Amino acid sequence: MTLALFSIFAVLMLLRVPIAISLALSTVFVLMQGNFNMNMVPQRLFTSLDSFPLMAIPGFVVAGVLLARGGISKYLIDALRTWVGHLPGGLSVVTVLACMVFAAISGSSPATAAAIGSIMIPAMINAGYDKKYTMGLIAASGTLGILIPPSIPLIIYGITAEESIGKLFMAGVIPGVVLGGILIVSAIYYAKKHGYGKDEKATMAQRTKASIKAIWGAFLPILILGSIYTGVATPTESAVIAVAYAIIVSAFIYRELHWRDLRPILVESINITSMIFLIIAAASLFGLYLTNAQVPQQVGAWIAESNMNKWVFFIIVNILFFVMGAFLEAVSIILITLPILLPIIKHLGIDPIHFAIVMTVNMELAMITPPVGLNLFVVSGIAKEKLEAVVKGVIPFIVLFIFVLALLVIFPQFSLWLPGMMQ
Repeated sequence: MTLALFSIFAVLMLLRVPIAISLALSTVFVLMQGNFNMNMVPQRLFTSLDSFPLMAIPGFVVAGVLLARGGISKYLIDALRTWVGHLPGGLSVVTVLACMVFAAISGSSPATAAAIGSIMIPAMINAGYDKKYTMGLIAASGTLGILIPPSIPLIIYGITAEESIGKLFMAGVIPGVVLGGILIVSAIYYAKKHGYGKDEKATMAQRTKASIKAIWGAFLPILILGSIYTGVATPTESAVIAVAYAIIVSAFIYRELHWRDLRPILVESINITSMIFLIIAAASLFGLYLTNAQVPQQVGAWIAESNMNKWVFFIIVNILFFVMGAFLEAVSIILITLPILLPIIKHLGIDPIHFAIVMTVNMELAMITPPVGLNLFVVSGIAKEKLEAVVKGVIPFIVLFIFVLALLVIFPQFSLWLPGMMQ
């Protein structure tokens, strides 16, 4: 029956049925074949969304949309440009740093790629950067949106695995900074190799003026992470704080948010949130089937009998995630695989928080892996280029991500040091 479920799911996906609908239909079909009370299906769909921590998702989504439309991201980029624009590959360094700051607010990779890409792609191309490289850099840097906290996939992981979302957020900080640092180093090397130009060095007066203008937006990541880390607010409450702060800054300080902007902001936020919530509801049915069929227990027993060690497990799982990432998006992969993998993680003595970060970096790879990497489509739309051109530009960054993934697997303290400080 499990094989039948995955077969039906694969066929529906090939027919381009939306992921959430494919997952729900295939699960319902399999459940109907047994002695299962179908009245539990609608009940399960609704109860899966009746969760206070899930309210953090629309909060961070709205905050990200406000950043993009309210002028905050624009002023952050202007300030970063005055400080590092004169370095070799200055604009590419600004791009990575801007994505890191935006990631610390939005929790979404496509939102990060869209907000920063809409400004930096034209700027980099006008400055003489190769268009394929520019598109690849934006797509890759945008993935930091789900690693640097807050992160929508980490919220979903925390709810599914019953782990502290605050600790998961802290676990993503150092890996996010390491990945961002490696992207910056690669950008500088690439710029020197190809002789890309740089901005004129800004005066201290220009830097001061731009920094004062951007300081309101730059304070938002500190407000979000500080409120969570100090225990003042839960991640859900910090998301609401972020929205309120972004509205105040955009409407009353920068004065770039108007009543006419309210409807498009709400429509965009509702579209993104609805897609995520529909996938969560559909995946809950899948989880119901797994529980009913005792699939996690059977897989755990198989692992115990096979004497598999954690290194072999990591290799197999990373390959599995890479293959799945080519066809599914991050939320679906987490919700489909995590209920099966959790018993194995516990049996092998792998820290669930460490595994969460390894999984999230794999989800970043999924964002830039063809044919369905979401960031590839976002950048393709912004740059008005074919998807194939974006894929060619992103290939070197896929190699970098695999290198970082290996580092995180081998050295779990990258992920565990900060959460350990919260004990």
